[in-house]
Amino acid sequence: MAQPIFQDANGMAIKFFIQKDIPEEIQAEVCETIAALGGRVEPKVPRVGFILVQPGTAEEERLRLCWSAPDRPERYFVPYTYVEACKVSGMLLKQIFVHEGQPIRMHIDSSIANVNVRATLSARIMHSGGDPTASAQSARVILADPNTEIFQHLVKTYQGEPDKYVESYLWVKKCIEKGQVIYTPVVYKNPGGRRPGEERTQFTEEDEQHLCNWIAAKIPYKETGGRTGNRLYQQLCEMASDPEYAWVTRHTWQSWRERYKKNATRLDVKIAEIVEEKKPALGEKGQYGYVRKPEEKPKRVRKKARNNAAANANENGIPNGSGVVDAPHPVPGPPSIHAMETYSVPMPVPLPPMTGVMGPVGGPGDSFNPVVYQPPAPVFQHMSVPPPVPMDAETARRNAREEEMEDDEVEWQIREGNGPTPAWAKRKSEEDGDEPHKRQRTSPSDQQGLTNGMHVIDQAVHDIAKEFRFLVEEVQEYYDKCGDPERTRNRFKKVREVINALKDEDEPAAA
Repeated sequence: MAQPIFQDANGMAIKFFIQKDIPEEIQAEVCETIAALGGRVEPKVPRVGFILVQPGTAEEERLRLCWSAPDRPERYFVPYTYVEACKVSGMLLKQIFVHEGQPIRMHIDSSIANVNVRATLSARIMHSGGDPTASAQSARVILADPNTEIFQHLVKTYQGEPDKYVESYLWVKKCIEKGQVIYTPVVYKNPGGRRPGEERTQFTEEDEQHLCNWIAAKIPYKETGGRTGNRLYQQLCEMASDPEYAWVTRHTWQSWRERYKKNATRLDVKIAEIVEEKKPALGEKGQYGYVRKPEEKPKRVRKKARNNAAANANENGIPNGSGVVDAPHPVPGPPSIHAMETYSVPMPVPLPPMTGVMGPVGGPGDSFNPVVYQPPAPVFQHMSVPPPVPMDAETARRNAREEEMEDDEVEWQIREGNGPTPAWAKRKSEEDGDEPHKRQRTSPSDQQGLTNGMHVIDQAVHDIAKEFRFLVEEVQEYYDKCGDPERTRNRFKKVREVINALKDEDEPAAA
């Protein structure tokens, strides 16, 4: 038998906490699904498990602020539709889009024009732990259509930023299938030739140290080439607007290049020492000369050419030879978008608006596509959303309406052999010895099943043993075999009558 979806490797139920202001009918349906899949809904916030929220609400923001903590890395916040998504996919969806304990912020670019594709991407990102509501400027990952000019523009714009990635819309599916986040790698491209330069301002030891640090970061290994090319030093001088690189203005890019070129033997030793200390990986993002690996273009399947006359006739709605009019052509647009595989999700989850965050459309590449596509109607529009109230994490935790599960509440402990009684099984009087003993309350059904503090079956066995003068163990043994008190009583009654009818061997025979 297959293991239930909401059970871990040890067969223990995965715990869920549901946002309290979600409508009761939705909560009831979610609870039923969780129980059917082997999970458990807790009244308190679990230390390890899932908190089901309604995206884009003030209550969701409060729950995240209150219960997000670095010491609880296995507590995840997901939309309540996550439960149904796991049921549809037949597996527990891993929370892979998480970086340093926080959801990876993603931006869905306007080049992905299909509204259904955008909604599907948003849902899958949220179900796997990510946040698809970020702007292009604040996002760590920008998702775009690789078959558009916008995509190439975005790649060039963010190529030099170490913590920013531009990926195809298919990247989300690939990561989920592999169970981990793998960014598109970079490949080496020769930076180019050499040109002479001049030194005008005297170089200091500090200048040389700055230069060595730059080269060590961009071209850590000399054998890859490019240390005497122009672009490496041009890029260095382009960093002049950054306060950390204010020192580059002391020399032109030609002077920086000539300084290294004329002292390469000596400076290579310093660069090697820096590389040995930091140990960067070859091809690490941000290194000079490495560019994004080009997207793999899908192979086109050649279709058999149709008769032009028949094709023109069908395009105009004229029946073909069989008398059937062919279906109209699909909506024009990028073929990869319209042919994209759609995923089965319980409902499309929109991009919820958030305070201080730009909408889903916007970014450096929007100049290529001035048409703005409206997002789909919210699926949560039937719910009232209260206005957000600014609050810090400490205040939210102090004023939390929920309680967190304690360590000893994780699972019910059992007594093993003659070991100590678990804490949950002890009576209150045992824990608090100074309290007077109170009479234990019993329900009417319990009182009906008890006689003189003994169960009715046990009492019947004792009564039979006493009435016919047998041991309780003898009566109990026979009752365990037949399971009928009346039959047991008749049995021992007959046995007693037989015993009483037996003659004593020592009695003298009658004359």
